Amino acid sequence: MSKRRRYIFVTGGVTSSLGKGIACASIGRMLKNRGLKVTILKLDPYLNVDPGTMSPLEHGEVFVTVDGSETDLDLGHYERFLNQDFTILSNVTAGQIYNELLDEERLGSEFLGQTVQV
Repeated sequence: MSKRRRYIFVTGGVTSSLGKGIACASIGRMLKNRGLKVTILKLDPYLNVDPGTMSPLEHGEVFVTVDGSETDLDLGHYERFLNQDFTILSNVTAGQIYNELLDEERLGSEFLGQTVQV
């Protein structure tokens, strides 16, 4: 098999509890069983920086990664299914992206007077 990197996207809109995380972890486990190297990146559209301050009734429980980051519960499924540790780099929210962009804009070093817009 070619050594080219391949990507699989699992989507389901913003509806919670469809089983996207378990499906992703299961696909990863099957690929790993075939001898492939697997990593998972979870992208969340919410504007919160992390789920630590979100209601567990609305969002579900928080999973704390090996580096101490509060992340989505799905990362716990990924760790158990794949038997490997994940970090904050495996869970990205829209809030984290906006926060970083706004920090760079405030410092003035990245955009140098340009209008920052969506």
